Amino acid sequence: MSIDVNEAIKAIREMLPIIDPEEDYLTIVAAEEKIIASETKRKKELEEAHAKLKGLTKVYEAARISSTRPASVPSQQAHVSLLNELENSKLSLAKAISDAESLAGNKDAELSGLRDEARRLEGYDPAVEHTKELDGSVLRLQLIKGLGFEPIHDPQRGVGQMLVRATSGDIHPIDLSNGKSEFENTQLLWKLANS
Repeated sequence: MSIDVNEAIKAIREMLPIIDPEEDYLTIVAAEEKIIASETKRKKELEEAHAKLKGLTKVYEAARISSTRPASVPSQQAHVSLLNELENSKLSLAKAISDAESLAGNKDAELSGLRDEARRLEGYDPAVEHTKELDGSVLRLQLIKGLGFEPIHDPQRGVGQMLVRATSGDIHPIDLSNGKSEFENTQLLWKLANS
Protein backbone atom coordinates (compact mmCIF):
# COMPACT_ATOMS: atom_id res chain seq x y z
CA MET A 1 0.00 0.00 0.00
CA SER A 2 1.62 3.05 -1.22
CA ILE A 3 0.34 6.59 -0.86
CA ASP A 4 0.13 8.72 -3.91
CA VAL A 5 1.98 11.98 -3.31
CA ASN A 6 -0.43 13.99 -5.43
CA GLU A 7 -3.35 12.72 -3.51
CA ALA A 8 -1.56 13.55 -0.24
CA ILE A 9 -0.89 17.10 -1.44
CA LYS A 10 -4.46 17.46 -2.57
CA ALA A 11 -5.70 16.23 0.82
CA ILE A 12 -3.41 18.69 2.61
CA ARG A 13 -4.68 21.61 0.48
CA GLU A 14 -8.23 20.67 1.19
CA MET A 15 -7.45 20.72 4.89
CA LEU A 16 -5.72 24.09 4.80
CA PRO A 17 -8.87 26.06 5.47
CA ILE A 18 -9.51 23.93 8.60
CA ILE A 19 -5.95 24.11 10.01
CA ASP A 20 -5.11 27.18 12.03
CA PRO A 21 -1.51 26.94 13.28
CA GLU A 22 -1.96 29.46 16.07
CA GLU A 23 -5.03 27.76 17.40
CA ASP A 24 -3.33 24.40 17.12
CA TYR A 25 -0.33 25.76 18.98
CA LEU A 26 -2.55 27.07 21.78
CA THR A 27 -4.36 23.73 21.90
CA ILE A 28 -1.02 21.92 22.17
CA VAL A 29 0.21 24.32 24.88
CA ALA A 30 -3.05 23.88 26.80
CA ALA A 31 -2.78 20.11 26.43
CA GLU A 32 0.83 20.20 27.70
CA GLU A 33 -0.24 22.35 30.67
CA LYS A 34 -3.04 19.92 31.42
CA ILE A 35 -0.62 17.01 31.16
CA ILE A 36 1.87 18.76 33.48
CA ALA A 37 -0.93 19.63 35.97
CA SER A 38 -2.24 16.09 35.74
CA GLU A 39 1.26 14.68 36.26
CA THR A 40 1.87 17.01 39.24
CA LYS A 41 -1.47 16.01 40.72
CA ARG A 42 -0.70 12.32 40.11
CA LYS A 43 2.76 12.73 41.69
CA LYS A 44 1.21 14.43 44.74
CA GLU A 45 -1.44 11.70 45.04
CA LEU A 46 1.28 9.07 44.69
CA GLU A 47 3.34 10.70 47.49
CA GLU A 48 0.22 10.91 49.67
CA ALA A 49 -0.51 7.24 48.93
CA HIS A 50 3.09 6.33 49.87
CA ALA A 51 2.79 8.32 53.12
CA LYS A 52 -0.55 6.66 53.85
CA LEU A 53 0.96 3.26 53.03
CA LYS A 54 3.84 3.91 55.48
CA GLY A 55 1.34 4.84 58.21
CA LEU A 56 -0.78 1.78 57.50
CA THR A 57 2.34 -0.39 57.50
CA LYS A 58 3.25 0.92 60.97
CA VAL A 59 -0.31 0.28 62.20
CA TYR A 60 -0.24 -3.20 60.65
CA GLU A 61 3.10 -4.02 62.30
CA ALA A 62 1.86 -2.77 65.70
CA ALA A 63 -1.33 -4.83 65.30
CA ARG A 64 0.69 -7.89 64.29
CA ILE A 65 2.96 -7.53 67.33
CA SER A 66 0.02 -6.98 69.70
CA SER A 67 -1.84 -9.99 68.28
CA THR A 68 1.16 -12.27 68.79
CA ARG A 69 0.99 -14.20 72.10
CA PRO A 70 3.81 -13.01 74.40
CA ALA A 71 6.03 -15.61 76.06
CA SER A 72 4.59 -14.76 79.49
CA VAL A 73 1.04 -15.70 78.36
CA PRO A 74 0.35 -19.45 78.31
CA SER A 75 -0.62 -21.18 75.10
CA GLN A 76 -4.25 -22.00 74.38
CA GLN A 77 -3.75 -25.63 75.41
CA ALA A 78 -1.95 -24.62 78.61
CA HIS A 79 -4.73 -22.10 79.33
CA VAL A 80 -7.42 -24.78 78.85
CA SER A 81 -5.43 -27.17 81.04
CA LEU A 82 -5.09 -24.49 83.73
CA LEU A 83 -8.85 -23.77 83.56
CA ASN A 84 -9.62 -27.49 83.95
CA GLU A 85 -7.22 -27.74 86.86
CA LEU A 86 -8.78 -24.68 88.52
CA GLU A 87 -12.28 -26.11 87.96
CA ASN A 88 -11.21 -29.39 89.60
CA SER A 89 -9.65 -27.43 92.45
CA LYS A 90 -12.88 -25.44 92.80
CA LEU A 91 -14.91 -28.66 93.02
CA SER A 92 -12.48 -30.13 95.56
CA LEU A 93 -12.64 -26.98 97.65
CA ALA A 94 -16.44 -26.92 97.45
CA LYS A 95 -16.53 -30.54 98.67
CA ALA A 96 -14.03 -29.78 101.43
CA ILE A 97 -16.11 -26.75 102.50
CA SER A 98 -19.28 -28.87 102.48
CA ASP A 99 -17.56 -31.57 104.53
CA ALA A 100 -16.19 -28.95 106.94
CA GLU A 101 -19.65 -27.39 107.32
CA SER A 102 -21.15 -30.83 107.94
CA LEU A 103 -18.43 -31.58 110.50
CA ALA A 104 -18.98 -28.17 112.11
CA GLY A 105 -22.71 -28.91 112.32
CA ASN A 106 -21.98 -32.27 113.95
CA LYS A 107 -19.53 -30.65 116.34
CA ASP A 108 -22.12 -27.94 117.18
CA ALA A 109 -24.67 -30.65 117.97
CA GLU A 110 -22.06 -32.51 120.03
CA LEU A 111 -21.10 -29.29 121.83
CA SER A 112 -24.75 -28.58 122.58
CA GLY A 113 -25.14 -32.10 123.99
CA LEU A 114 -21.98 -31.67 126.07
CA ARG A 115 -23.24 -28.33 127.42
CA ASP A 116 -26.49 -29.99 128.43
CA GLU A 117 -24.52 -32.81 130.05
CA ALA A 118 -22.29 -30.26 131.84
CA ARG A 119 -25.36 -28.41 133.19
CA ARG A 120 -26.79 -31.73 134.36
CA LEU A 121 -23.50 -32.71 135.99
CA GLU A 122 -23.17 -29.32 137.72
CA GLY A 123 -26.38 -30.05 139.58
CA TYR A 124 -25.34 -33.65 140.28
CA ASP A 125 -23.76 -34.54 143.64
CA PRO A 126 -21.90 -37.83 143.24
CA ALA A 127 -21.47 -38.30 146.99
CA VAL A 128 -25.22 -38.25 147.53
CA GLU A 129 -25.79 -40.62 144.63
CA HIS A 130 -22.99 -42.88 145.84
CA THR A 131 -24.41 -43.11 149.32
CA LYS A 132 -27.79 -43.96 147.81
CA GLU A 133 -26.25 -46.75 145.78
CA LEU A 134 -24.04 -48.18 148.56
CA ASP A 135 -25.08 -49.65 151.86
CA GLY A 136 -23.11 -48.03 154.68
CA SER A 137 -23.10 -51.26 156.65
CA VAL A 138 -21.30 -53.09 153.87
CA LEU A 139 -18.63 -50.39 153.71
CA ARG A 140 -18.13 -50.43 157.45
CA LEU A 141 -17.89 -54.23 157.41
CA GLN A 142 -15.25 -54.12 154.65
CA LEU A 143 -13.33 -51.48 156.57
CA ILE A 144 -13.42 -53.54 159.76
CA LYS A 145 -12.28 -56.67 157.89
CA GLY A 146 -9.49 -54.66 156.32
CA LEU A 147 -8.26 -53.73 159.78
CA GLY A 148 -8.11 -57.43 160.75
CA PHE A 149 -11.45 -57.83 162.56
CA GLU A 150 -14.09 -60.23 161.29
CA PRO A 151 -17.39 -60.26 163.18
CA ILE A 152 -19.22 -63.58 163.39
CA HIS A 153 -22.92 -63.10 163.18
CA ASP A 154 -25.26 -65.25 165.25
CA PRO A 155 -28.90 -65.06 164.05
CA GLN A 156 -30.21 -65.17 167.63
CA ARG A 157 -27.77 -62.86 169.41
CA GLY A 158 -26.37 -60.71 166.53
CA VAL A 159 -22.62 -60.23 166.65
CA GLY A 160 -21.47 -62.47 169.48
CA GLN A 161 -17.89 -63.22 168.52
CA MET A 162 -15.05 -61.48 166.70
CA LEU A 163 -12.10 -63.07 164.93
CA VAL A 164 -9.00 -60.93 165.28
CA ARG A 165 -6.19 -61.36 162.76
CA ALA A 166 -2.96 -60.26 164.45
CA THR A 167 -0.07 -58.65 162.63
CA SER A 168 1.90 -61.81 163.37
CA GLY A 169 -0.62 -63.80 161.34
CA ASP A 170 -2.31 -65.50 164.30
CA ILE A 171 -6.11 -65.55 164.48
CA HIS A 172 -7.76 -65.04 167.89
CA PRO A 173 -11.49 -65.72 168.51
CA ILE A 174 -12.99 -63.34 171.11
CA ASP A 175 -16.37 -63.81 172.76
CA LEU A 176 -17.99 -60.37 173.06
CA SER A 177 -20.61 -61.61 175.53
CA ASN A 178 -17.93 -62.13 178.24
CA GLY A 179 -19.45 -59.54 180.59
CA LYS A 180 -16.75 -56.93 180.00
CA SER A 181 -17.59 -53.35 178.98
CA GLU A 182 -17.36 -52.23 175.35
CA PHE A 183 -14.29 -50.20 176.23
CA GLU A 184 -12.49 -53.22 177.73
CA ASN A 185 -13.47 -55.42 174.76
CA THR A 186 -12.21 -52.72 172.35
CA GLN A 187 -8.89 -52.49 174.24
CA LEU A 188 -8.55 -56.30 174.05
CA LEU A 189 -9.31 -56.40 170.33
CA TRP A 190 -6.69 -53.75 169.52
CA LYS A 191 -4.13 -55.43 171.74
CA LEU A 192 -4.60 -58.77 169.98
CA ALA A 193 -4.59 -57.14 166.51
CA ASN A 194 -1.21 -55.50 167.22
CA SER A 195 0.36 -58.66 168.62
